[in-house]
Amino acid sequence: MWVETVLRGVAIAAACTLALWTVPAAAADKPINIVALGDSLTAGLGLANADAFPAKLQRALAAKGIVVNIANAGVSGDTMAGGLARLDWSIPPGTDAVILELGANDALRGLDPAVTRRTLDAILAALAKRNIPVLLCGMLAPRNLGADYARAFDPMYSELATAHGALLYPFFLDGVVADRKLNQGDGLHPTAAGVDVIVAKILPKVEELIARVRTQHAL
Repeated sequence: MWVETVLRGVAIAAACTLALWTVPAAAADKPINIVALGDSLTAGLGLANADAFPAKLQRALAAKGIVVNIANAGVSGDTMAGGLARLDWSIPPGTDAVILELGANDALRGLDPAVTRRTLDAILAALAKRNIPVLLCGMLAPRNLGADYARAFDPMYSELATAHGALLYPFFLDGVVADRKLNQGDGLHPTAAGVDVIVAKILPKVEELIARVRTQHAL
């Protein structure tokens, strides 16, 4: 099964947290298979599986009558390069769409933005070649790295989304970052309430992603 393939692949990576929450569907409904490919923000570090971003997003879509399977392919600590290295087995055949959330660890480690950009470009190119629609989640560089770093890092998401025809959600942590009530003690990872904010804000873009999948299926 598609889900089992995703879970087997992501389980190979160290420190990986996986969760898949399926919604029963009428026989006439064909669930859309989405892989959430990311780092600890996707994996749900410090949270119960049911409170991780993919699980809460799936439930929010189900509440609107949208039948999807969202596989949690988040690996805590993963960089953009890590995502590229595991791309083929994290995104198995049968995947209809990808929500791509990577880059935070590149910035936290102060990795060269030019390298991160080339890697993101390669990920998007590989998914485009497979004709898989993508919702790219942007990230912002920590401001303590300086203005030059931010100028090199921040724009890569919008620029590469445009270049590859991907949808863009400009900043994954919009409305959550720096809010103590919405973050765990490390100040980096959202609480369950913080995930709720992320899901509510990103939901319209995810619905747009699903619309792209349906259009593609109709052709």
